[in-house]
Amino acid sequence: MSVVEHAKGLPAPVIEFENISITLGGRPILRDVSISIGEGEIFCIVGRSGVGKSVMIKQLVGLLHPDEGSIRFKGREVVGMDDAALQNLRKECGMVFQHATLFDSMSCIENVALPIRRHQRLKPHHARERALMYMAEVGIEHLAEKDPATLGPGLRKLVAIARTLTMEPRAILFDEPTTGLDPLAARKFDELVTGTLAGANMTQVVVSHDVRSIFDIANKIAMLHEGRLRFLGTPGELETSNDAVVRNFILGQPGEE
Repeated sequence: MSVVEHAKGLPAPVIEFENISITLGGRPILRDVSISIGEGEIFCIVGRSGVGKSVMIKQLVGLLHPDEGSIRFKGREVVGMDDAALQNLRKECGMVFQHATLFDSMSCIENVALPIRRHQRLKPHHARERALMYMAEVGIEHLAEKDPATLGPGLRKLVAIARTLTMEPRAILFDEPTTGLDPLAARKFDELVTGTLAGANMTQVVVSHDVRSIFDIANKIAMLHEGRLRFLGTPGELETSNDAVVRNFILGQPGEE
């Protein structure tokens, strides 16, 4: 039986990282990390810069490959998947990168419609109709004809989220979603996560160092430190932890590295 498992009687986890270790550039990044994420959870991965938070989720969609361990999505082993299987996986498990990665040569609606046209092979006007529907879900249909280059980082990120939703994923990964956002835009992102996406029972994994955001949105939190899992639990358990490293992170204080 897997060492990563939910309590008896609970649904099987959607995402499992089991004994993951990875070295990049000769430096150990993650060492024997195990995490299990259930359906519909808003799961935050936190820690100081460089501890491997983004590395965790990039492994899940095959952008990086662990040296040791197992990664499963809905029971399917990700490690060793061929390119065709990974492409199918990325439709079910979408990823929104820290930088929105939009095409500035296209309007916002054209950016959102791109995967619809590519994967569903709809005619342009039908693809635009569907794209507008997804933009409306995240409250940005009024930006349809805007040039992404004219938008601030918060709105660009919302366009990227709408584009990811066109694939109708069952899980979505966010890499530092509130970095570079003003407080109002950051709170709008939090409302999207806990409102529209949670209402659709979307499994969400959020990599972040925004302490306020994680306490506002998370069902469960994992903290990485020096390549290892330092904490795993609820926001309330994180807030009341007596671990000095955890306390220093919460309070934004320098401490043992």
